[in-house]
Amino acid sequence: MKKILNEPFAYVDEMLEGLCLAHPQYYKQTGPAGRVIVRADAPVRGKVGIVSGGGSGHLPVFTGYVGKGLLDACAIGDVFSSPAVDQVAEAIRAAHGGAGVLCLYGNYGGDNMNFDMAREMVEMEDIRTTAVRVADDVASAPLAERAKRRGVAGLVYAYKLAGAKAAQFATLEEVTASAQKAVDACRSVGVALTPCTVPAVGRPTFTISESEMEIGMGIHGEPGVRRGPLKPADAIAEEMLAYLLADLPLQRRDRVSILVNSLGATPPEELYIVYRCVARKLAGLGVEIVMPLVGRYATSMEMAGMSLTFCRLDAELEALLKAPCDCPFLRI
Repeated sequence: MKKILNEPFAYVDEMLEGLCLAHPQYYKQTGPAGRVIVRADAPVRGKVGIVSGGGSGHLPVFTGYVGKGLLDACAIGDVFSSPAVDQVAEAIRAAHGGAGVLCLYGNYGGDNMNFDMAREMVEMEDIRTTAVRVADDVASAPLAERAKRRGVAGLVYAYKLAGAKAAQFATLEEVTASAQKAVDACRSVGVALTPCTVPAVGRPTFTISESEMEIGMGIHGEPGVRRGPLKPADAIAEEMLAYLLADLPLQRRDRVSILVNSLGATPPEELYIVYRCVARKLAGLGVEIVMPLVGRYATSMEMAGMSLTFCRLDAELEALLKAPCDCPFLRI
């Protein structure tokens, strides 16, 4: 294992300390273990709070998107591990400005269980909560079993759109409805070229040869739908596009936002090569791309590979997408 770190088991805590020291105008730490990151001005009175959480190793997801027009607080666990129930409950309390709290997080077993328990805890304190689970990874379950799908880079759109709605001082029910609408509009698929290494484990999460790629690989190394020889960029883009269009057919004059996301090690140059191909294909279908995002938005440590996400827009979602937001990793 070759990483720039001190003690592997201090990896997350030292990272969070550095994040808050670098960006004090955005973030502050709270909770007994410092594993809750909160907006510097939280709670915002009268505004619905939005809370997320998950394992470390995916920056900017999850903690990076705490900021204006985005998340109000986030509970963070060890690398690829769910945050504890008490940490989630503390994040909810820190985000609560009197209008209730939306819990918005990826569809993983540990996160589901811990958020459910934390919501029960805070509701005994008269804090109203709702929950929306992001489940956008088309490779993880068929459309008929969509509730079983993993939440991956679609989280970025969910945070942005729900955060914009909350910034309008909408009600908890309205913010929850917009978050669910955003989740329903998103589809993602990924391709992995290399594994990554969890510091506390010290070895790669899976093995794959130099000449192979895996379509549909999860951000924790979960198996994909197909492993085979590494293909040229255009062939990879076309295969990923086919998976998304089969699940979310697009019509002429549809408007979509597209996220071409590095899983960690893939450089921007390669992402733009893929975007070029996807943009041309969608233009040929008469689909208009709105505010594309290209870069590192939801990573998996140092994994080489990328994900492609569609967010199909209507007038409401497009307006929310274009609304202002501000955090170190996303500014509009």
